[in-house]
Amino acid sequence: MKAPELIDGQAAAVTAGRRFDWWGPVQSGLLGGGVAVLISLVGMIEASSRRFVIKGTLSVGQTILFLALIYVAYRAVQQATKREARHDVGPARLVASAALAGLVGSGMLAALVLIGNVVNLRTVFIKASPELYDLLTFGLPLLPGIVVLLVIGAVIGALVAGLYLLPPRIRKAVVLGLGFLPVIAVLHSALFAGSGLQLWVAILIFVLVAAGSYAWSRSQKQVKERVSSMSPASQRSMRIGGWVIAGIMVLLLPQLGDYPADVLDMIGIFALMGLGLNIVVGFAGLLDLGYVAFYAMGAYTIGVLTSPEIAWTGFQLTFWEALPFAVGVATLSGILLGIPVLGMRGDYLAIVTLGFGEIIRLVALSDWLKPYIGGSNGITRIPKPVAGPFGALNTQAELFYPILIGCLLAAFIAIRTKNSRVGRAWMAVREDEDVAQAMGIDLVRTKLLAFATGAAFAGLGGAFFAAKLTSIYPHSFHLLVSINVLCVVIIGGMGSIPGVVIGALALVGIPEILREFSEYRLLMYGAALVLMMLNRPEGLMPEARRALELHQEEVESLEEGGQEATAVAG
Repeated sequence: MKAPELIDGQAAAVTAGRRFDWWGPVQSGLLGGGVAVLISLVGMIEASSRRFVIKGTLSVGQTILFLALIYVAYRAVQQATKREARHDVGPARLVASAALAGLVGSGMLAALVLIGNVVNLRTVFIKASPELYDLLTFGLPLLPGIVVLLVIGAVIGALVAGLYLLPPRIRKAVVLGLGFLPVIAVLHSALFAGSGLQLWVAILIFVLVAAGSYAWSRSQKQVKERVSSMSPASQRSMRIGGWVIAGIMVLLLPQLGDYPADVLDMIGIFALMGLGLNIVVGFAGLLDLGYVAFYAMGAYTIGVLTSPEIAWTGFQLTFWEALPFAVGVATLSGILLGIPVLGMRGDYLAIVTLGFGEIIRLVALSDWLKPYIGGSNGITRIPKPVAGPFGALNTQAELFYPILIGCLLAAFIAIRTKNSRVGRAWMAVREDEDVAQAMGIDLVRTKLLAFATGAAFAGLGGAFFAAKLTSIYPHSFHLLVSINVLCVVIIGGMGSIPGVVIGALALVGIPEILREFSEYRLLMYGAALVLMMLNRPEGLMPEARRALELHQEEVESLEEGGQEATAVAG
């Protein structure tokens, strides 16, 4: 027998003789089951039970529970493969681990139903209602419903393990097909007031997406080679054509209706602020928790200069005439904030900027400035922008286009600045201030420029926000706005300009579409941040350099493994 065959045989014998590790799947099941119980008790399942993914069959609430069980099983499979990474993990072990994890997770939900039918949990958890228990047992009587719930948990676990055992191309195609279903169903119900997809439509969408993904995975290498062999002029024409098609689609999106246009406006405003905070936090590494102050400066400047309610100025400007003043006041505020915090770093900087944001809100709320900016009554009757011969931009769809232009302008400035000497100075300050100063970088100028640029973008976003609502109040500019924008930057990927747009779509667009989750928005943000930090700390669309930094240990371990394999082969 050859040496490799002997080694493989010994490994298989060791694997066959190893005891089944049941504690790992149980841990995963308890963790995921606890999360599912929490989601149920806070009311998310019941709140989303009236919106369907598949009409009359699968609700959004049930989909959330299934996703929790799927994550439990996936975690169990991952742990099983990591524990036995040096050996051949048998399919039976993977299926058993995932099924056990799913069974334990669904068992936690079954325990909730049993306890809730014996003890009145509503004295503590007001959402622990009979309607919730009925949803968890699929409308069946207590004992049959619990049995079905346990069986579904185990079956989901086994299916996840079976999916993991499929070839990568098929696995990816199936996952994409299943993942697109709830997304399309939710968009369909939100945009067209539908009640979920018909079963045959859901099957058709799954087949088309899965088949398309599989076909692309088979042919993408040939397509990329063919494109790379084309002349530079042809490649440029293809890129321009792609951008033109994407641009036309974006321009047509607001025409879907007033509600989608309103959601797009909010996404654009938060993307605009995210691009500014990305410069401060992502490029320069300056943690600013008072970013809402600059947002408020832009909004209040527009209100003071354009609203007929404010008479002390003695004049009234149009929106476009007041816009440069709004951006200028926000920029000046960024510089004034930056001067006293030049010597601060990290947590101290975050605390001071947080205080600055709260000071601005409280000052705007006070009676001291009420004759000038309205106090707690705010400023109303702010006029809409006027687009020359097209007249006033009265609808949300019409207002989307100047917001889009503002986002494109901010993205252009951010890209050009990032690739300039100033951008490299910001990144040097982010990595190590002392070393950057020793290399000749002017920290005062560099930091103030970051604060000023980020504040200018926030002021622009505040100006559009004031025009969108035609009124502003101090309560609109609280700390949570800064936290939301920071979450957009972190989830999208710090330092990544496309990531900011993706983060705004994920954290602003989804909660706006799923209005029944509005009271759980902060819970969703917290859960998203925890999951991102655990599984993808670099963000959804990270900057290449930051992704490499965060996964440096994995790269080094792969290199060491390759060296060991080379040594053994030698």
